[in-house]
Amino acid sequence: METDEERAEYEFNEADGWVSTGDIAEKRAMLKQAALRILDDTARQQISISISEHDLARLKTKAAERGMPYESLIDTILHEYAKG
Repeated sequence: METDEERAEYEFNEADGWVSTGDIAEKRAMLKQAALRILDDTARQQISISISEHDLARLKTKAAERGMPYESLIDTILHEYAKG
């Protein structure tokens, strides 16, 4: 069963049926990066951080918009920052 949010990413075209309206290449790249991080689970260390409730709520919202867990979004942000 699709949510309204999932349905919003598609539009109905009489000739082609349901067609994606989102940036497929961007979504594919994000999912590929997430999959590679999952597969490359070597030498990972768990940490604990404290952040404001407001920042955490915003991170959770942004992660939901991307269809990923907020922990993965935080991991991606930190990874991009660390690699420069």
